[in-house]
Amino acid sequence: MTSGLASHGGKIPAGVPLRIVGDVHGDSKAFALAAETDRFVVQLGDLVDDGPDTPGVLRIMFRLLDEKRGMFILGNHDFKLARALRGDAVRGPALARTLVELPLDMREQTQATIQAAPAWVNMGAAFFVHGGFHLGMLTESAPPFPSGRPGPLLARALYGQTTGRVTGAGKPERLLRWVEDIPEGMTVYCGHDQRSTDGRPYIRNARQGGSAVFLDTGAGKGGHLSWVDIDPVSAP
Repeated sequence: MTSGLASHGGKIPAGVPLRIVGDVHGDSKAFALAAETDRFVVQLGDLVDDGPDTPGVLRIMFRLLDEKRGMFILGNHDFKLARALRGDAVRGPALARTLVELPLDMREQTQATIQAAPAWVNMGAAFFVHGGFHLGMLTESAPPFPSGRPGPLLARALYGQTTGRVTGAGKPERLLRWVEDIPEGMTVYCGHDQRSTDGRPYIRNARQGGSAVFLDTGAGKGGHLSWVDIDPVSAP
């Protein structure tokens, strides 16, 4: 395993400019471009599945961790892959292809690195999560990787706000009511839902004065990878 693995606990250095990268989904060429920066890279989860080169994406992420130049938030696809690697009975066509493509000598490192990834990071004015925000995340630390089903806060972080119903496309029905809970002065950066209609990150403002920036613009799934560069932020 690489030396960066043990240090991956959700730490974003204070006082450095950041590059926030949306869902990568196996698009290693685009992720390589995003990673070529002097900024600290915060990737919002779903590194794996769907696209042409999940192993290449993981190698880039491992390098960023080793060099202490980046980290990633736990996404639902990453979560599912780590569970499969530890022997849980999880299925899906994208996951099945990833498991075929993932070299044997990368599996232990991949599982351990994903299990060490935080489900959210709170930097005060900036909050980073894959699927969706909840006010409880402001008072509770991100939990460790669970041995069973995720608890309510982890489920919100991974999957967003769901109704239990499915859409006509067979996907879980997801709501954005959680955006209204974002406090004034806070921006939540997230992925998971491809909300953009113009190829650019989608910004939604809350009544309380906060906002959410959705950075999933379809990388690995027929779209492209998006990222935003922001000024340094300090932890609360």
